[in-house]
Amino acid sequence: MKDLIAEIAKALVDNPDQVSVRPVEGEQITVLELRVHPSDLGKVIGKQGRTARSIRTILGAAGMKLKKRFTLEILE
Repeated sequence: MKDLIAEIAKALVDNPDQVSVRPVEGEQITVLELRVHPSDLGKVIGKQGRTARSIRTILGAAGMKLKKRFTLEILE
């Protein structure tokens, strides 16, 4: 799942080498922390958060297939 988010983010940004995804395991949910270069933050979030919402939708659908819950946090 980490690789999926990293590949999507790398396709969106100008500095793909600065993309990092860190999974934080919880009891019932796994939080994926996405870090990008500060100048690429807007590209990952998108207008009115549409791109971020779309990434979260993909994450939720992929998580259902694995029978796990994931959430995405975009960090500066």
